[in-house]
Amino acid sequence: MKEGDLLAKINDKPLQAQLKNLEAGLPLARDRVYRQHALLEKDAVSQEAYEQVTTEYEKLMADIELVKSHITQTELRAPFDGIIGLRSVSEGAYATPATMIVRLTKITPLKIEFSVPERYVPDVRNGTNIIFSLDDPSGMLHDYKAQVYAVESKLDPVTHSLKARARYPNEREEIQPGRFLSIEITKREIEGALAVPSESIIPEMGKNTVFLYKGGIAMPAEIITGIRSESHVQALEGLHPGDTVITTGVMQLRTGMKVSIDNLN
Repeated sequence: MKEGDLLAKINDKPLQAQLKNLEAGLPLARDRVYRQHALLEKDAVSQEAYEQVTTEYEKLMADIELVKSHITQTELRAPFDGIIGLRSVSEGAYATPATMIVRLTKITPLKIEFSVPERYVPDVRNGTNIIFSLDDPSGMLHDYKAQVYAVESKLDPVTHSLKARARYPNEREEIQPGRFLSIEITKREIEGALAVPSESIIPEMGKNTVFLYKGGIAMPAEIITGIRSESHVQALEGLHPGDTVITTGVMQLRTGMKVSIDNLN
């Protein structure tokens, strides 16, 4: 179905009859204007008489255009290219402005809506590329690339996830809307980033602290965190290359406590 194609039409017979009746009066109205103009040039009629027939003619033309406009409004045309579904009414049925006539679905491009778990939110923004997978009729999975174009402004308070939308061109119209799919988000790679295991961080009073191994004792270091993965957290501030972070038994550690290392990674 192409934009502008006729989807449905409301019975316009009364309007067509009204239009025919109005148009039937056009020749006489034009003739009156012509004759009155000829008489006006000979000073045989007044300017007022001429303007009266002219006004009547213009009103008739306006009435015709109005009826034509109403007839146009009896036609329901496709506002965009798309795939038409099953019609919801039969010929001759009574319809109101709220009546569903037929469903027209735009699938080029295809819009994908999905939710992002809280820990992956920093990896999704406008322009982020994603990969989604769908199976074909034989059950074989196929991967497609799409791009995020809109992201919700806040997390869902219940699911703690963030809604996002991506767009796929779907130029061959091979993917039908309404299907479930799996989404793969590629995490950002940050050159020279420092990361620590999630279990090494002690959150307290809005701050994040790790313990460093320094000369056989444990010393705390407050860090500013960045993006997160399933197992690690980026340290934006508070650590330096070469620092040894203690990752086990951290809840029992105290400043200056003597510690030993069993396994150094």
